[in-house]
This record gives sequence, C-alpha cells and structure tokens, in this order.
Amino acid sequence: MPTEAHDPGNKSRRTKAATTRKFAAPENAIEECWLNLPDGRMRYLKAGTGPALILVHGLMGYSFSWRFTLPALAPYATVYAIDNLGAGLSVGSDGLDCSLRATAERLLQFVDALDICAFDLLGTSHGGGVAILVAAICAERRDDRLHRLILVASINPWSSHGRQLAPFVGSPVGAVLFRNTIGRWRSLDHLWLRRLFGDETKIPADSLEGYRIPVFKNHGFRHASRIVRTWTEDVKELERALPKIRDFPTLLMWGTEDRAVEFRSAEKLRRNFRDVRLVAFKGVGHLPYEEAPQEFNRVLVDFITKGKES
Repeated sequence: MPTEAHDPGNKSRRTKAATTRKFAAPENAIEECWLNLPDGRMRYLKAGTGPALILVHGLMGYSFSWRFTLPALAPYATVYAIDNLGAGLSVGSDGLDCSLRATAERLLQFVDALDICAFDLLGTSHGGGVAILVAAICAERRDDRLHRLILVASINPWSSHGRQLAPFVGSPVGAVLFRNTIGRWRSLDHLWLRRLFGDETKIPADSLEGYRIPVFKNHGFRHASRIVRTWTEDVKELERALPKIRDFPTLLMWGTEDRAVEFRSAEKLRRNFRDVRLVAFKGVGHLPYEEAPQEFNRVLVDFITKGKES
C-alpha cells in the first residue's frame, strides 16, 4: 500500500517525520511534501483549506507550473500540485510505466494514501489526458470521489498536433536526436518555450530556468521520451475513455493561439460532455495559467466555488 512520508493534515498515515518547506506567510503557506508510492517517491506542493483540488501538470511540466495558481486557489480549496513520478523532482523506479492509464492509477494511489474522500481534478495538456483516464477509472469502478473535471488544453483525439511528432520522438532514432539537440543545446530553450505562448513578451522571467531544473536534477528529457513512446496507444485509450465520463461536470479552458494542442479541437471535446463550459483566452497560447494568470484564476475560482454557470 502507498505510504505517506509527510502530510500535516493526515497524521494517521504519517510515517517518519519529514522536513516541511514553506514558501509564504503561514496563513498562505505552500508546503513541500513527499509521498512513498509503490513505483517511487512523489513530491507535491500543498496549500489552502477546504475541498480538495488536485493539479496535474503537462509534459515537461511539474508543480512549478502552478506558481501563479496556488496562491489564488488557497483561500477556496485544499490544493495539491503533484510532480508525477519521474517528472519534476519526483523519483520514479527503473522501467516506470508512463502510459496514461498507469499514471492515472498512481494518482489514485495518491488519493488513497492521503485519505481524500472527495476531490476535483485539473489536468493540463498531457496531464489533461491523465485526468480523463482518472475519471474513466472512477466511472469503471463506480468510485464517486471525483466530483468535477477541469481540462486545460488537454490532449485529445481531435488535435493533429503531436500525432506524428510525438511517436517519432519516442522512437529510438527520434529519442537520440531529441536528446542531442533540444536536450543539450541551451540556445534552443527559448525557442521551444516561445512556441507555448501566444505573446512571447508575456513569458514570465523565471520560466526558462524553472523548467530546466528537472532536466538537470531528474533526467527530465529521459522521462519525457518514455511518455511519448506510448503516445499513439494513449490517444486510442482516450477515445475509449471519453464516452465513460460524459456526466462529470467539466470546465474546458484553452488559449486560442495554442500551437501544442489545437484550439479547434476544444469544440469537439466539449461535445463529449453533458454539463460543460468552454472558456477561450483570446490571443493566449498553450499555458494560460502562465500567460494570463489573473484571468485564468478568475475563471477557475468561479468554477470551483459556484460550479457551472447556467
């Protein structure tokens, strides 16, 4: 069974004491915590009080992605921003299964270990695919702990972006090429980051160095190459999963200038759900929580506090 290395709110499952790092004043503290799972040791950030909301990052992202979101949500929810095993600063076992379903199962292990009895789930990009699979697994098992979904520029069967590139990068030849170019040439860093923004002047000053930390400390590119190896099968898995989750109240958020997951795919994804709201951020790229954080946070807080608008 999963074991919890540190979580102040769950003493019954706490094992050995661990150091807690706080990144803000006590009333708005963001705590760094660690959780032992069967396949590795998961790092996560925790903030706030109230109903549980779990944030799942995208490919090459980690809990750092939510640095503008956590403080805004903390007054309304207990927010958990995880680093998936192998990503960010979390440690994954050798031969870790990085498929969407395996990653979703590990998130549910996280929920079990912390005794979270009800939660909302937000996933962005590849993390959106993970969130969809979590919802599908809950539906399959009649597990009613998941209440609502928030999908931010989620990968989906209708976006052509990544259908050719991701499987190529996951191939032996593509993986070597990827590691020997993007993985090594620092001069290319700004190029790939710029493609994720609709307006490159809005790239936060700390983004480039922040996203480089897992590359240097935790073999971030190696983990990414493992994810894309199963990309084609994962998209097929999403197609099978989506009909199972039609009844989850869902918020979709997308930048209209998204060059990673096409904005036009959002409408087809919207049609899958019976109770859904689609919010578009005009002129914004793939990371609205970084490019337009105030607007993003406003919409998100409205959803988690009031539910879907009529």
